[in-house]
Amino acid sequence: MSLKYLLCLTSVCIALSAPAASIRVSSPDRQTIFTLSASKDGLQYNLTYQKETLVQTSSLGFDCDGIPSAPWWTGRTEKGSAVEEYSLPVGKKSHVSEEYNYATVPVYAKGAAEPFMYVHIKVFNDAAAFRYVFCNRETMHIRNENLEVRPAGAPIATALFVPGFINSHEGPYTRVPLTELTQERLIDMPLLLEYPSGRYLAIMEANLVDYAGMYLVRRDGKLHSTLSPRLDIPGVSVVLDPGGRTPWRVFQVADRPGALIESTVLTSLADPCKVEDTSWLKPGKTTFPWWNDTAMPDTTFQKGNNFLTNKYYIDFAADHNLDYHSVYGYADMPWYTDDGPGFGVAGPHADLTRPASVLDFPAVCRYAASRGVDIHVWLNWAALYKDIDRVFDQFNVWGVKGMMVDFMDRDDQQMIRIQETILRKAAQHRLFIQFHGASKPSGLWRTWPNEFTREGTLNYEVYKWDTARLMGADHDILMPFTRLLAGPADYHLGGFRSLPMDSWQARYTRPFVTSTRCHMLAMYIVMESYLSMVCDEPDAYRGQPGFDFIMSIPTRWDDTVVPVASVSEYVAVARKNGGKWYLGCINNSKEREVCIPLSFLGEGKWNLRLYRDAPGTDADPNVLSVEEIPVSAQDKLPVRLAAGGGCAMILTRE
Repeated sequence: MSLKYLLCLTSVCIALSAPAASIRVSSPDRQTIFTLSASKDGLQYNLTYQKETLVQTSSLGFDCDGIPSAPWWTGRTEKGSAVEEYSLPVGKKSHVSEEYNYATVPVYAKGAAEPFMYVHIKVFNDAAAFRYVFCNRETMHIRNENLEVRPAGAPIATALFVPGFINSHEGPYTRVPLTELTQERLIDMPLLLEYPSGRYLAIMEANLVDYAGMYLVRRDGKLHSTLSPRLDIPGVSVVLDPGGRTPWRVFQVADRPGALIESTVLTSLADPCKVEDTSWLKPGKTTFPWWNDTAMPDTTFQKGNNFLTNKYYIDFAADHNLDYHSVYGYADMPWYTDDGPGFGVAGPHADLTRPASVLDFPAVCRYAASRGVDIHVWLNWAALYKDIDRVFDQFNVWGVKGMMVDFMDRDDQQMIRIQETILRKAAQHRLFIQFHGASKPSGLWRTWPNEFTREGTLNYEVYKWDTARLMGADHDILMPFTRLLAGPADYHLGGFRSLPMDSWQARYTRPFVTSTRCHMLAMYIVMESYLSMVCDEPDAYRGQPGFDFIMSIPTRWDDTVVPVASVSEYVAVARKNGGKWYLGCINNSKEREVCIPLSFLGEGKWNLRLYRDAPGTDADPNVLSVEEIPVSAQDKLPVRLAAGGGCAMILTRE
């Protein structure tokens, strides 16, 4: 077995005593403790971190035919220690090595000789997780997974409410004391809880495979799980095959918010990589003309769904160090033949192997290849899935390298299966996937590293019609502590036409944005994604200060650290590629000064190229200053951040 997927067992012990009433599993540093117990009412658990109870005793169970009713008993438990060690072709670190302690707990019905399920527990230094593995010999129908969470004390909650199970997971975050969270509303995960002691708890799930996505609901002072229901079987969420398993239920813990962002626990809980050869994977930066409404200067040809329009953007990409050009179509016409009513619904005769009659798509692909630019395409998931093998074969013929798969808008078991089928078949054809209009990730970019990014969040596309003014720095600053804890996020980055919030207006063509130019640059580092959009029109970038930073940043990372962060206020994220570090720091809508420690640097002297907010950003958010500063790991760099501002850095060893 290669080191890439090595599981190093360092110690194993089997409890030979009578069935235990309580099983305690601590982290390698002994700071995180997860306790599972059995009683006449079923299973319960609690969680402590640094001697503080974060989750009080809470119940576990199922609403499912085929599972015996309580009381349940736990049996002889296997306990041990291990190291999860693997490489990430795409991820916040190129190599991960994480110690954890584990327990495998058999659960019996009263009087039974054989267990009906096992509870697997893993406790890392920064998280505790558990899942169920069933011993069923027949198919089971699960209605709900009765996970209860009783947070201790009165933490502050940062939550995303969603309107129902069919949704695009796009909305503003609510940040209030947990006791004030609206009851009986669906809460998407991750959910962040901040305790008065300065400790943090993020609740999420990992390795969501052949199962339904989980949500939380506040009821009677507690949080209760609810699963996304299947559309084909009323009252059922999961049809579980014999020997099936659930996703991991994850409680991420930290005593500083930056540690939540640095964590790799979700990929450590995911299945090992299923792509044997990953050398073809090429994360990169891409155009996305849809965002700016395919804006172009005056030309001698009609812009639209044609070769010359795409050639214009391909030339821009080739000349400015962008790896990809995105082909989506024009206006309400996809690039492919489709008799549907619009982008959101695929028509009955939609055919991704037949380009629209006005577009010489093979010529677009050939021209892009001649300029060293790769092509990826937008498409509706339904148009793809009905004929996926033939479509992917044709994409290989044309030289298409990947696709944005859109309008999925569900995370029921059937849609989760569809997503994995798309990833598996795409990997077989050496194609990358960008899920849009989709649910949160769950660490599967380890298993299927051809998943470069996915949406599952309110993002800059909304600037085109945001009459409610939901977007801006106060939304951005919550992303690293919520949605981004689940994994890479598909944000429409690169807006270079910023206006002060009080004069900003929604505009579909050449949209305006808010926040400063430096905030927009920093977002390329703060927002984890392996297909970074450069989504404004070419003329918005030419000759503009800061565009050199976008051209220079890579999209593969060897390491990620968070030198300083404060939830809802500011965050600085530093990522390493080879011998260079790149740092982005974003601020909320309140001006402040932040002191950024550079202790993550190695020994020696370093040169810092600093992009910072210039005076006058209140009137013109696009102004910035650039300076070169000699620094070392001993330095703490004070930086003034404008309201809605930020800074960006490139650090090179001298």
